[in-house]
Amino acid sequence: MSEEQRKPLIGITLGDYNGIGPEIILKAVQGHQLNNFCTPVIYGSTRVLNRYRQLLNMKELQLFGAQNIDQVNRKQLNVINCWNDHQSDVEPGKITEAAGKAAFAALRTAVEDLKAGKIDALVTAPINKDNIQGPDFRFPGHTEYLAHAFKVKEALMFMVSDFLRVGVLTGHMPLEKVKEHITAETLRNKILQMLRSLKNDFGIQKPRLAVLGLNPHAGENGLLGTEEKEVIHPVIEEFRTKGDLVFGTFPSDGFFASSSFRQFDGVLAMYHDQGLIPFKTIAFHEGVNFTAGLPAVRTSPDHGTAYDIAGKNIADPASLLQAIYLAIDVWQIRSESREIAKNALRPKPHLSNQNKNSKEEKLPKEEFDKEQDLF
Repeated sequence: MSEEQRKPLIGITLGDYNGIGPEIILKAVQGHQLNNFCTPVIYGSTRVLNRYRQLLNMKELQLFGAQNIDQVNRKQLNVINCWNDHQSDVEPGKITEAAGKAAFAALRTAVEDLKAGKIDALVTAPINKDNIQGPDFRFPGHTEYLAHAFKVKEALMFMVSDFLRVGVLTGHMPLEKVKEHITAETLRNKILQMLRSLKNDFGIQKPRLAVLGLNPHAGENGLLGTEEKEVIHPVIEEFRTKGDLVFGTFPSDGFFASSSFRQFDGVLAMYHDQGLIPFKTIAFHEGVNFTAGLPAVRTSPDHGTAYDIAGKNIADPASLLQAIYLAIDVWQIRSESREIAKNALRPKPHLSNQNKNSKEEKLPKEEFDKEQDLF
């Protein structure tokens, strides 16, 4: 296998092409530094990206158009055309039905390749959660669509930076519905997902997890709400009893204001804004949205379409770059773990006294000797 073939194929979806997606993608791949670590493959439209190359004065950047992933040239900057290029009217800053349909076409094609194992990880540029809606996309966002595509009951929105990782118990849902979704079962599942992700995706063998309260002051011992005492604390105690380092509940305001989050490997918030407002305040430019709980790797920048600055050459690609680098890192950690598991020695056979006295359960002497030779 050549050096180029050993690098992961990272799919990058264009998102809403009237937002800042095309701009931050072109800025991220400019100079081809990314090619030292991976082979980026953009799912979108050569015509749209060429229009932005002109707007951003990036005429020296060359794009290699391909109709499908099998035509990718690992030495080029590849663009897989996912819709009819002649139907793409680029209008930076404008919300259009065509841009929403195009965003879904790129996402659908990339997810199909991800499921088929033709790309190693997926990085998604921002979509508009309204204009992307259609017969085949009726989801609050990327996370829910990917969970459906991979037939995963529940995926975890995990906001990640070098020094802060925040998961949310309830994701894209109205605030009035949050309370009814805070149950022992959902909390238990999310804590398990976070602990597993911290171990399997980030290589932290004994992660420390902080759990935030739902109510002001984490309920103030029941004075300001009973969810902490009746639901959250008992579940935390279950994990503590099993030896997991799960702590809480913490009042959100003081927890972040005092930088207590630095003592933990992950933080579980009860609802979207409780976790994402402090995360974006503290780690906006380097923050990444990682979808935990999927069999494949998916990341995205931690911001939206930013129509107000689209096409003005002022969008910062830092979060997208971090999303790409995180996708590579998680893919690498998972690949190494699979390799270790594949090459692991089989455990030594254990024969109980009952088995020793049973001719039916005893290994034939020749096979038993062969097993012993391995250890």
